[in-house]
Amino acid sequence: MIIIDTLLRKRAAENNPIRVGMIGAGFMARGVANQIINYTPGMRLSAIANRTLANAKRAYTEAGVIENVVIADTLSAFETVLQNGGFAITEDPEVLIQSAQIDCLIDVTGALEFGARMTLSAISHGKPMVSMNAELDGTVGPILKRYADKAGVIFCGSDGDQPGVQMNLFRFVKQIGITPLVCGNIKGLQDPYRTPTTQAAFAERWGQDPYMVTSFADGTKISFEQAIVANATGMSIGQRGMFGYDHREHLDKLVHRYDLDLLKARGGIVDYVVGAQPNPGVYVLGTHDDPKQKHFLNLYKLGEGPLYSFYTPYHLCHFEVPISVARVILLKDPVIQPIDGPCVDVVATAKTDLKAGDIVDGLGGYLTYGQCETYAVSRAENLLPMGLSEGCRLLRDLRKDDILTYDDVERPADRLIDSLRKEQDILFPVH
Repeated sequence: MIIIDTLLRKRAAENNPIRVGMIGAGFMARGVANQIINYTPGMRLSAIANRTLANAKRAYTEAGVIENVVIADTLSAFETVLQNGGFAITEDPEVLIQSAQIDCLIDVTGALEFGARMTLSAISHGKPMVSMNAELDGTVGPILKRYADKAGVIFCGSDGDQPGVQMNLFRFVKQIGITPLVCGNIKGLQDPYRTPTTQAAFAERWGQDPYMVTSFADGTKISFEQAIVANATGMSIGQRGMFGYDHREHLDKLVHRYDLDLLKARGGIVDYVVGAQPNPGVYVLGTHDDPKQKHFLNLYKLGEGPLYSFYTPYHLCHFEVPISVARVILLKDPVIQPIDGPCVDVVATAKTDLKAGDIVDGLGGYLTYGQCETYAVSRAENLLPMGLSEGCRLLRDLRKDDILTYDDVERPADRLIDSLRKEQDILFPVH
């Protein structure tokens, strides 16, 4: 958003930067730290919380902040560090949440149980949060949004990640009078049977976690991303797992692959394609009923319709996160969040034959992958949300590609994520 640079320069000129606290210090978080510290005037990364302090310090060091990085174990120590112009690192994210000297939080953890606890705590303390945690949002985002609304704070996703980029494009297309019918994501690879072993070399090359990289390759991540786009737009899916066309042509030619009547009947769908150009990026396909406007769309080289192609040929992840923070703090404009109850769920699916007694590993692991299903079907068939699958013990044998149900597993006891999901399902029943 072009207005953001003007507003941030004003904050910088007034020596009144937006004070940010970041939870997490992994690969993506280090990129966010560098972007805020070196390229975002009018914003200050005041503190980082991470379970490993060395990684929190590394995020500052790699961004060029060598001095005045101080460990703060308590709220009083934290406040003193910030009052003295220092940068605080801590193992306890609660001090960031409770501090009056933090204006906005960023969740860069990707962890569900931990992320749920930190998000609820932030909401209870009236602290806005920009989340890069699509897994959490895709599992219990609607109930967290309801809590945030009641507290009068913003909990939303981020620019830069594909869901935020899609939402920006969706809003643009809708604003000019075109009805969006497809919100899509462009992938270079889709193989549900990839594992941390197959992705190890790629992960090492780019300094990333093999499980996270696997969640990109096996479709789990894109399923969560498209689920939260569906929940933010009211869209559905074309089929379980989405269509996921192999489309080795330009995106503009994708307008001929979708059935207009199906799209309208579903109220629009979320989807992805593999191999399309320009790659990477996102797309929105929309339609228009006004003959006068259709004439002009054709004049402006968008074709004769009935579908018209709009796309953003990149997503710049950490580069755009500070824009999200500024939108929330300066404009009260959430990037992407559920509009009501869930529309699309992400369900756990067997990546290989599973045996009774197996313990489901983490997202992007060896045993399961996630795929999109409508929330109505997920509830009706008692399907196990992917976001609840980690740590579950199998009660019976399952075959490769079977969808896991609640009855197939014993879940770990006393998890907040389970209680939030139960509360969400009660709050948003399927009729």
